Amino acid sequence: MSMTMKTAFTGNTAGLKKAGVQPARASVRMEVVAQKKIKVAINGFGRIGRNFLRCWEGRKDSLLDVVAINDSGGVKQASHLLKYDSILGTFNADVKVVDDSTISVNGKNITIVSSRDPLSLPWKAMGIDLVIEGTGVFIDVKGAGKHLEAGAKKVLITAPAKDKEIPTFVCGVNEQDYKHEYPIISNASCTTNCLAPFVKVLEEKFGIVKGTMTTTHSYTGDQRLLDASHRDLRRARAAAMNIVPTTTGAAKAVSLVLPSMKGKLNGIALRVPTPNVSIVDLVVQVQKKTFAEEVNNAFREACNGPLKGILAITDEPLVSVDFRCTDVSSTVDAALTMVMGDDMVKVVAWYDNEWGYSQRVVDLAEITAQKWEA
Repeated sequence: MSMTMKTAFTGNTAGLKKAGVQPARASVRMEVVAQKKIKVAINGFGRIGRNFLRCWEGRKDSLLDVVAINDSGGVKQASHLLKYDSILGTFNADVKVVDDSTISVNGKNITIVSSRDPLSLPWKAMGIDLVIEGTGVFIDVKGAGKHLEAGAKKVLITAPAKDKEIPTFVCGVNEQDYKHEYPIISNASCTTNCLAPFVKVLEEKFGIVKGTMTTTHSYTGDQRLLDASHRDLRRARAAAMNIVPTTTGAAKAVSLVLPSMKGKLNGIALRVPTPNVSIVDLVVQVQKKTFAEEVNNAFREACNGPLKGILAITDEPLVSVDFRCTDVSSTVDAALTMVMGDDMVKVVAWYDNEWGYSQRVVDLAEITAQKWEA
């Protein structure tokens, strides 16, 4: 057992300060408890896997102990891509290759394994408690369940789950509903994590009748550098040369964490030639008559209260790069809030679709650890 200071929804506040947003500090609550750390493995060391490890490394007194990474590239590639990142910059940590199956991060040894089949992973032998499923492949009960068959006790999927049996959680919205008996959980998508917190505010303060959302989203690894084969013909086109309309289930998925939104929201995505940071544009009809400043004041109240560290608001005339590495899930751009008539509300919010999302993955994993039962 170790005496551990638990901090919910913290992360590295440098991102908040850089963007000039409110609140300047993300820490919301602390409590001292005696609790044993849980052993964590990362399955898939891509964008979210590496962002997750950086976010975790920046936490103090974490209840998570990352002991293994499953990555097909081996130790040299894992250590190099963790240390040097075209978006995040050079990692301010001592990252080394220890041997053919181990890297170290600030003196902490992490075992690197390599298998495309979760059933063959050594989770039982390593005593893995929680797997961070970051491949985007094993997102249903059958796929994620392979980690459980391999000996892990729980799985956290860093994507929307395909099966209804897998509960979805968005920190700041419904994380209080998490129960230890859930073997597999989903952290939803980065866009749902951006959308749900401020939708919650709108629903509670004004009542949402219906609405539509557009996310202008940075391109991702699922797209093509040059025109090439893809199951989605639009995403088959060169990502860095085009605005690519595509589907998104992010708006509909809000109802998974806010049941009152069922059937009320829908949306589309526009993938654009930027490598990181995205923006959501939501238009909703509300029940209560309102005006723009009242809407923004509701967000200010929330981001300094129950959604501190999750939601922020800025009055600065900023652009996408200013929100890189912001820790919060969404930052409302106050100058862009509009009200047409007195019941049609437009809200625009920025989000770092990698870093901010990964902070929430760490948060949800910490909640899992806090509620761990022997």
